[in-house]
Amino acid sequence: MDYQYIKTDATGGLGTITLSRPPLNVLNIAMMEEINDVLDSWREHPDLRIILMAAEGKCFSAGVDVGEHMGDMAPKMIEVFHRMFRLLDSVRIPTVASVFGSCLGGGFELAAFCDMVLASESASFGQPEIKVGVFPPIAAQLLPRIIGRKAAFEIIFSGRTMNAEEALSLGIVNKVVPDAELQEATAAFTSRFVKLSAEVLRHTKHAFNAGLRDDLEPSLKIIEDIYLNELMKSHDAAEGLKAFVEKRKPQWSHR
Repeated sequence: MDYQYIKTDATGGLGTITLSRPPLNVLNIAMMEEINDVLDSWREHPDLRIILMAAEGKCFSAGVDVGEHMGDMAPKMIEVFHRMFRLLDSVRIPTVASVFGSCLGGGFELAAFCDMVLASESASFGQPEIKVGVFPPIAAQLLPRIIGRKAAFEIIFSGRTMNAEEALSLGIVNKVVPDAELQEATAAFTSRFVKLSAEVLRHTKHAFNAGLRDDLEPSLKIIEDIYLNELMKSHDAAEGLKAFVEKRKPQWSHR
């Protein structure tokens, strides 16, 4: 099937979703619905042994479309955005992200939620949402569980950007490679998985996640309620998003 904002391929046990919304692969609702359609169709794919989240253009993804994140569109944006992670959580196929350039906001959350991450040396990661008056819901649920409370707190609350080596040291990234070698390194990395049994991989991932089980759904529902019914009804959330779209500094009123 042809999509407008992504490219897909499923051959030889490798399922690839390539973000293709130039120049920065900003995730809008239509693009995320396409990703969700593919993930949903692949959940019961009998032959897939690994899913690769890749990208083309200037970077992996600069985040979610702020213009579709405001006012009455926010609930729809959150619903479609979070469905990606619910699908990734339910799919019993290992997932890996291949990251280069900027990997920010919702793009960072998408990469970090994958089971494994490869990054080029020039890749940068960050959750800048706090600077525009909101917070990253998936990161609030995920990052404390993969890098620890204190490191996650600082990343989310400061909104700062980190380089690939720091992401590696924190356990966000599995491997950092030279920029020119990312594609080759990704192919070599995924080749190890396509040689294995799809059925065994599905059961192993199910068992792996069961051993770590701190259910996504209960905590994410609470986070969504806070985000949509408290944060998004505040003056400063509306001001921060509006200021970003208007390319100016926000004027916080602290309410």
